Amino acid sequence: MTTYLLAGGGTAGHVNPLLAVADGLRARAADDTVLVLGTAEGLESRLVPERGYELLIVDKVPFPRRPNGDALRFPGRFSRAVRTVRRYLREHGVDVVLGVGGYASAPAYVAARRERVPYVVHEANARPGLANVLGARGAAGVGVAFPGTPLNGGEVVGMPLRPEIARLDRAARRAEALASFGLDAERPVLLVFGGSLGAKRINDAIGGAWSDIVAAGWQILHAAGERAAEVGGGSDGYVVVRYLDRMDLAFAAADVVLSRAGASTVSEISALGIPAIYVPYAVGNGEQRLNAAADVEAGAAILIDDAELTPDRVRSTVVPLLRDPERLGAMRAAAAGTGTREGTEHVIAMLDRALARG
Repeated sequence: MTTYLLAGGGTAGHVNPLLAVADGLRARAADDTVLVLGTAEGLESRLVPERGYELLIVDKVPFPRRPNGDALRFPGRFSRAVRTVRRYLREHGVDVVLGVGGYASAPAYVAARRERVPYVVHEANARPGLANVLGARGAAGVGVAFPGTPLNGGEVVGMPLRPEIARLDRAARRAEALASFGLDAERPVLLVFGGSLGAKRINDAIGGAWSDIVAAGWQILHAAGERAAEVGGGSDGYVVVRYLDRMDLAFAAADVVLSRAGASTVSEISALGIPAIYVPYAVGNGEQRLNAAADVEAGAAILIDDAELTPDRVRSTVVPLLRDPERLGAMRAAAAGTGTREGTEHVIAMLDRALARG
């Protein structure tokens, strides 16, 4: 029997891959113990117990970005967090640690080193976070989702995906998917989404040009997010919803996707081989543009800057693409080779290697 500690969280981009690995470990050996280390404030505080895993809590200790009171208090707070994790490692007899980034990962890496427990790092974004940059220096293995990620010893393993996405047979589920959203089986589908809250830029651009897309012979499934003013059936060929609770069915229906370029989003679309139009989120350190770079370079996707996505740009760039079956066919062929559905298995293999080396 093996005891695993999976550390990380804060956002869905950290929690979902972590849970995919947890599910993979549990499915492989039900007698093994899988624990999760996270903070009380992060999304993991709700999602991890809901999935049936024990959540061990560590204080959230952000790295200071400027010299102030928080910077003065940081060493003591971080040392306490490390001591907490060391106690968890000893009490639960943890054999190996996986960190996926986020506030819980940094003390987990330090604690594992001090307790001589091997640990593995997985970085979801093309531009790594500070915790994983530091953790990679002493890791037994470093996995990255995207080629070119600047992490010491990084090995491209892909993204651990939700089982319903990793195992999705899009062709077999297409009829069910179209029917579930009230879409026409005779017309191709542009799937549009911008995250759970929605993306105003995407909503405004599609809202102003949807009729041109429909006139090109397409139909639209648009998840506008909880901030959207209006949702509903929309006009013929334009279905607007707040959420997509069944992303597997949405992807099964999609012929092309227009979305942000978060790491999980790009990894899922790439793994399923769907041509994409990425609109990277303009706030942050530019990681979304980097996440999409390999797909764009391969010819599987195009990129439109957030500031340039207007109804006119949809009409001048997106509509001509949708009217060009030869170009879409080339993008589809390129997309088939850019992603992997085996990220979970690859990360678990890294954990096995770390255990074997002790």
